[in-house]
Amino acid sequence: MKVTETALPGVLVLEPRQFSDERGFFTELFVAARYPSLGVPERFAQDNFSRSKQGVLRGLHFQEPNAQGKLVQVLAGVVFDVAVDVRRGSPTFGRSVGVELTGDVPKQLWVPPGFAHGFCVVSASADFLYKCTTPYSPAHERSILWNDPALAIDWPIQAPLLSPKDAQAPRLADAPFLPND
Repeated sequence: MKVTETALPGVLVLEPRQFSDERGFFTELFVAARYPSLGVPERFAQDNFSRSKQGVLRGLHFQEPNAQGKLVQVLAGVVFDVAVDVRRGSPTFGRSVGVELTGDVPKQLWVPPGFAHGFCVVSASADFLYKCTTPYSPAHERSILWNDPALAIDWPIQAPLLSPKDAQAPRLADAPFLPND
């Protein structure tokens, strides 16, 4: 597995090996023993799957308390995936990293606890799979406004399709319940 560190310590791009021939390809998406040495847990509490159409933006979401780490990947389509450090006191607080994930190339993004996560779909549709370290807790779900100018995220779309919750999310400076570093 190829591992690439991003500009945010702890946020990793992971590329499992893909074996291809004239029949198609084979990829081991998750082998528990390979992840702990990278800082990614070998046990997850929940797997989630979403299918979204072009122009949909989901995020930026995090949980506090009961923070979730997320191992995310695209099975079909193309997304622009973002992690934002929302830990008060962190030297990288408010900084983000964006990565293109595609179903054609096996690539995962590890988003550690304490980071907000979001993605937008740039293909006709996208199938998105993510493993979470803690169960989803609606009472603890938090959001940051996707286009907060302080975050300076270079999203590849200008007018995304948003849920009402995401459209009304607070800016980072106004967000309650941020985790501490």
